[in-house]
Amino acid sequence: MPESRYESRFKARSAELPSILRTILADKAARLQDSRRRIPQGDLQRLCRDQPPPRNFRHALDTRQDAANSGAPAESHAGGTLDTTAIIAEFKRRSPSRGVIRPQFDLAEIHKAYERGGADAYSVLTEEDHFGGSLSDLQVLRNMAELPLLRKDFLFDPYQIYESRAAGADAVLLIVAALEDRRLGELIALSRELSMEALVEVHCAAELHRALACGARLVGINNRDLHSFQVDIAVSLELAGSLPGHVTGVSESGIRTPEDIRRLRGAGIRAFLVGEHLMRAQDPEIELRRLKGSP
Repeated sequence: MPESRYESRFKARSAELPSILRTILADKAARLQDSRRRIPQGDLQRLCRDQPPPRNFRHALDTRQDAANSGAPAESHAGGTLDTTAIIAEFKRRSPSRGVIRPQFDLAEIHKAYERGGADAYSVLTEEDHFGGSLSDLQVLRNMAELPLLRKDFLFDPYQIYESRAAGADAVLLIVAALEDRRLGELIALSRELSMEALVEVHCAAELHRALACGARLVGINNRDLHSFQVDIAVSLELAGSLPGHVTGVSESGIRTPEDIRRLRGAGIRAFLVGEHLMRAQDPEIELRRLKGSP
């Protein structure tokens, strides 16, 4: 099957990317070819139309701002105060830098622990070759969970956005480092057309500027440097002040302690994506409660 214009443009840009990101995206492009052969895009679009409406991913994280703007009572969707800590709890089997993260990986049990712990939304890593995930993980969780689901993967083609919605995703991750501006804008627009949210991931001020220029309204600040794999929450502390008031910021990677949460909240961030730390916890429910109660 001929390459799409998106795949061709991706290959032209790939030499500029961090080596691990370049490798992952090349593997993803090969899998995309297989997916197109199995399920044509037209079939995916029909499946999207058959899906129930997506859950509001951004609202699940941003009830403080939404309620304040609407004049609603000072309570969150979970019954707490407006000034709550929202946590996207992640399902992550392994990673290229850390290997297997949770040997006994049981989706249903982890979901129950996260639900009891007060998760506000879920992130589901669906990348197959380097993170051990699959789209079926998201589909299984969709049948279990009421919370909004983020498909966390390496997406660069409209096919993958339709694929995400057809599988029951409520939001998708778009990585600025992997996308040129035109493509980023197109994928954000398509996500909204399908009533999904796009969590647009950045790591530096230049990427944040690009994300905002392309219309991002939900920005994930990744504290991990994809070149060195070093993690430092100072990245979120530095960029938080540049987020406009209408944009919801999410700090990602390296969040391990209530003190981390307190420092980031002091910079104005109220939403956090926590993956490896919860996956390694002996009891994810207790650890999630500890982080949620940190203020």
